[in-house]
Amino acid sequence: MDIGSIVGLIIAFAMMALSVFMGGGSFASFWDTASVFMVFGGTLGALLMCFTLKNVFNLPKVMLKVFFNKPINQAELIEQMVSLAETARREGLLALESRLTEIKNPFIKLGIQMAVDGTRPEVIEDIMKTDIDAVALRHKDGKGMIDQVGRFGPAFGMIGTLLGLIIMLGNMSDPSAIGAGMAVAMITTLYGAILSNAMFLPFSEKLAAVTRNEMIGREIILRGVMAIQAGENPRVIEQKLSTFLPPKLRKGQDAN
Repeated sequence: MDIGSIVGLIIAFAMMALSVFMGGGSFASFWDTASVFMVFGGTLGALLMCFTLKNVFNLPKVMLKVFFNKPINQAELIEQMVSLAETARREGLLALESRLTEIKNPFIKLGIQMAVDGTRPEVIEDIMKTDIDAVALRHKDGKGMIDQVGRFGPAFGMIGTLLGLIIMLGNMSDPSAIGAGMAVAMITTLYGAILSNAMFLPFSEKLAAVTRNEMIGREIILRGVMAIQAGENPRVIEQKLSTFLPPKLRKGQDAN
């Protein structure tokens, strides 16, 4: 579970609620059913025009990744690859087959299994790179939907405000109702801004960070598997893979 995302979302809405309370406003005055239909319904309609129905149905699952994701520990990943390299160096490449059961990461298992089976290096690299590209493409599609919601929300909020102003200006017979009508018209802009800036744009940035972390992890695995298959020295493999880490996390190297 991503505690930062959960706490951040709570803080964002808590600060807005606190501002309403400190300003002496009423929460009931910030609810308007027509505005909800305009912003959320309009955004959903636009999203359906941009993406397939299947992708849109997967949007809740994509959003859950913002809160339920497990970052890859790259240092531990490197240690695991070095351990596998030591086994291969000491007992031979075929000895890795006995360690497949202890490997939980399916991408590592894929690469090691192909190496043990004697698959040609260029084939291993091609298959693993294709897998990386496919994962990156799926993540791009998910992030793309989140990005579009962040764009469409404020746009439909503005459309709702314009519609509300037109309706209000078309009914000027009761001047006392102008203030209330203006407030309702502005609520749709508020909904769109909240939808975008307090939710979906931050969600998009978090998904981008999760994707970067996973892509680095997969690149470490790819290079580790190729080095093991080539019979490189485990210490050399460790030094090579450690370049993916920040200097202060690299073993036996100056943090500066």
